[in-house]
Amino acid sequence: MICAGGASGKQSTGRNSLTLVSADEVRRAELAANLVRVRARIDAARSAAGRTDEVTLVAVTKTYPASDVGLLADLGVSDVGENKDQEAAPKAAEIGRRVRWHFVGQLQRNKAKSVAAYADVVQSVDSVRLAAALDRAADGHGRVIEVLLQVSLDGDPARGGALPGSADPDRGLAPAAEAVVGASALRLAGLMAVAPLGVEPDRAFARLAEIAAAFHVDHPTATVLSAGMSDDLENAVSHGATHVRIGSALLGKRHYLG
Repeated sequence: MICAGGASGKQSTGRNSLTLVSADEVRRAELAANLVRVRARIDAARSAAGRTDEVTLVAVTKTYPASDVGLLADLGVSDVGENKDQEAAPKAAEIGRRVRWHFVGQLQRNKAKSVAAYADVVQSVDSVRLAAALDRAADGHGRVIEVLLQVSLDGDPARGGALPGSADPDRGLAPAAEAVVGASALRLAGLMAVAPLGVEPDRAFARLAEIAAAFHVDHPTATVLSAGMSDDLENAVSHGATHVRIGSALLGKRHYLG
């Protein structure tokens, strides 16, 4: 039985006492158990890959309330990712700097000003024009934002991502990287990618590892590699991911409205 149950979340009914557990306590226990399982998967993947370095868990909390972010922070989760500004902005306003905020969804230039107000990391910069807009926005807020360049692994423009090896002056990976490096309010931290639909994750992340190795020749300090989600984190870790973006395995099945 679940009840708000007063300040402590528990009530006694006398001799035949019945403990009523608050909804927050139930949710905290659920998140704690999921967190243990996810961290165990990450550790097992690191061990299988012969890695001793840490892999950062970014909890992707889209469609979940700010209260879940607060509970995750209480449980030791330090990095939280959001996909949509209209969800992220109010959560960031409520939770504040208890966590590092990662913006991981496709970012439109007209949303740069809002996102720059709270995001510590933007993982989805994929063009020179977007880098310029985010730089102006971050500078206007007096902030410096870490940037991951989103890499396209299939060339599909609908999914976003800068194009490795392309001479495109806006969407090419090299021009986008130079735009971030030359920006006053951005810091190039590394790369991000999503395994394309219909492509085996192991194959996709092997390709990403090749792109990252070539990228590091010109940008040796941009060492972050964000890849892997709930269903394919093991594949990503085996190919060098330093950050994994975990949603449903940590927070449970999402329920979308509409």
